[in-house]
Amino acid sequence: MAQPQKFFENLSGAGKAIGVLTSGGDAQGMNAAVRAVVRMGIYVEAKVYFVHEGYQGMVDGGNNIIEVSWESVSSILQVGGTVIGSARCKAFRTREGRLKAACNLVKRGITNLCVIGGDGSLTGANLFREEWSGLLEELVKEGKIEASAAEQYSHLNIVGMVGSIDNDFCGTDMTIGTDSALHRIIEVVDAIMTTAQSHQRTFVLEVMGRHCGYLALVSALACGADWVFLPESPPEEGWEELMCVKLSENRARKKRLNIIIVSEGAIDCHNNSITSEKIKDLVVSQLGFDTRVTILGHVQRGGTPSAFDRILASRMGVECVLALLEATPETPACVVSLCGNQAVRLPLMECVQMTQEVQKAMDERRFADAVTLRGRSFENNLNTYKLLSHKKNISELPKSNFNVAVLNVGAPAAGMNAAVRSAVRVGITEGHKMFAVSDGFEGFAKGQVREIKWGDVGGWTGQGGSLLGTKRTLPAKYFDQIAEQIRSNSINALLVIGGFEAFEGMLELAGARSTYEEFCIPMCMVPATISNNIPGNDLSLGADTALNAIMETCDRIKQSASGTKRRVFIIETMGGYCGYLANMGGLAAGADAAYIFEEQFDIRELQANVEHLTEKMKTCIQRGLVLRNENSNENYTTDFIYQLYSEEGRGVFDCRKNVLGHMQQGGAPSPFDRNFGTKISAKAIQWISRKLKECYRKEEGRVFANTEDSVCLLGMRRRALVFQPVMQLRDETDFKHRIPKEQWWLKLRPLMKILAKYKTSYDISDAGQLEHVTVRRPHHSDMGAI
Repeated sequence: MAQPQKFFENLSGAGKAIGVLTSGGDAQGMNAAVRAVVRMGIYVEAKVYFVHEGYQGMVDGGNNIIEVSWESVSSILQVGGTVIGSARCKAFRTREGRLKAACNLVKRGITNLCVIGGDGSLTGANLFREEWSGLLEELVKEGKIEASAAEQYSHLNIVGMVGSIDNDFCGTDMTIGTDSALHRIIEVVDAIMTTAQSHQRTFVLEVMGRHCGYLALVSALACGADWVFLPESPPEEGWEELMCVKLSENRARKKRLNIIIVSEGAIDCHNNSITSEKIKDLVVSQLGFDTRVTILGHVQRGGTPSAFDRILASRMGVECVLALLEATPETPACVVSLCGNQAVRLPLMECVQMTQEVQKAMDERRFADAVTLRGRSFENNLNTYKLLSHKKNISELPKSNFNVAVLNVGAPAAGMNAAVRSAVRVGITEGHKMFAVSDGFEGFAKGQVREIKWGDVGGWTGQGGSLLGTKRTLPAKYFDQIAEQIRSNSINALLVIGGFEAFEGMLELAGARSTYEEFCIPMCMVPATISNNIPGNDLSLGADTALNAIMETCDRIKQSASGTKRRVFIIETMGGYCGYLANMGGLAAGADAAYIFEEQFDIRELQANVEHLTEKMKTCIQRGLVLRNENSNENYTTDFIYQLYSEEGRGVFDCRKNVLGHMQQGGAPSPFDRNFGTKISAKAIQWISRKLKECYRKEEGRVFANTEDSVCLLGMRRRALVFQPVMQLRDETDFKHRIPKEQWWLKLRPLMKILAKYKTSYDISDAGQLEHVTVRRPHHSDMGAI
């Protein structure tokens, strides 16, 4: 039964005071979280206070704790670090320090704290909460506060958000700042690759992560590094020789560079440190390769937050305020986190204990346990990296005798090449012969089919667009020719990476099985389109890169508008009829409005938006940003809206318009798209391998698959990657407008409106439930396999 919708209108913050602080190491996206907490707090009529310089400011009091307004958090969304400061505080570790902090909070009536930091900061907050009543009793005895104040403010609510570039906190898929740190690393790696190729050099890159190898692992996966060193998974005995053999093999295959990524906390299996200098000396002495070391250091903490981090932090900030409003004295302190694309609440101390358990396992050299305790995502990343980085000898490979073809269909999307590389290498590892089809179904029909080897896809991960070539042509008019190509090349399975045309093409091929027996083979589709408009899937490959391109352009435009004052920009995004890019781009860039097809608007709403911007121009924020999806309305075009705003805003503000166009399709893939494309494609090929074994008719010596579940789409659904028969997804699809009938991100639409100061309803049906951390214990039988 569908869950009834629940809205937050009955959750009032009137009479409540919320304090927000950032503590520990800084991370990009912290400001977006602070902004969301402040604006959501004010929206529900609570008082909101900045606590400057973390716990130190709470202990020192005075001007460190100040009430803030809506405008206080203007223009901080795109700023890295934390504008309210962060400091490590020895005083707060003592009871005396916590006593001062409690006194400072009570004097201002603050009994709700939003703490943004790592596990140390959150553990400190929980201890503070547990001691609260005792601290207040002591303050009353000392005459520092009245007994009535102690009674009125008898309980302290704590909600945490994890801000850490290391992604070292158990219970959440991604911490605030991790994606941005990966952007900094990959920018450096991409730049280094060009110079390394010029001189045939080996580069050793050291990245942050003293106790957690997430940054090293994902950046290695995202750039196709030759070797990676992590604290959780030390190399086996004799790694020095193995690494040198692999590096020289790669050079023998005419690879002009080697990339080795080292986590700053990397160790060997005896817990001895492995440093970047040690690796350089080893490569130079054993192989004589020209080798350089680059230590990225604090570059990883700097720069503007990525679109992912801004949206994550904004969602978490709003969720944090809701959790504080719903908290009771019985509710445990919780942390708001991300699971798949769902915001969840988890008991803070369960997460902290689990995080500490990972460190304990590493200290005791139980490394397989440490990897498992890090979570399924970390384990999958590690297994996928091992699968793709090391080419097995032909004698080690299973012999499947199956031929698998890979093709791109639809418009180009960043991450397609990473997906193809992953598919080819995993397919070869599974014993298949892999074939590449150029130019989609049209190329397939024309016989543009060739075998593709392990080395052919080297260096593809960071390339934008589609190296195979892609076309929007559907297969129906080429059935005879495609069937002939499948027959002549003995193709036993198909992997299609593409957008809505790929989905329609899969439906056409599945529907033609009764006429063409050649199509009775396993087929899998990986959604790849910047529009994010594929049914059965919450997030398509390429959408994250496009979102970052939109956000970066909006940041520059906002900067221009800030200089000229009293200026509103109307920006048109791509996406067909799907408003994902306009809506999420608006959330990431801090837009005032985003017009989309899914939420119809009329002239009254346009008028209300103009009036809203007119009021805004009276404040200190004298600029506006409005996004419009290209097909949001056939009559209210970008030109029409521009002219309307120009006329109605005459004398108050002037207007400019900008059509972003195909720049949203181009550029190097974001770290997220590289990693996502690699993992989702590997999973698709493993499914194809299982289906090939299931559908092989030994007596006939051929593969025959004609069931619905042998033509599937692999999509992200809420918290998991799910294989769904394409035939079953037809009912979920609006074919006229090429969008799914239901789209999860529409629930985030009010979020943008709230943060832009519009009154709206926000559905919180999915929020409010405290979950528990699931502890994954490794089976001793599979420890060695990890």
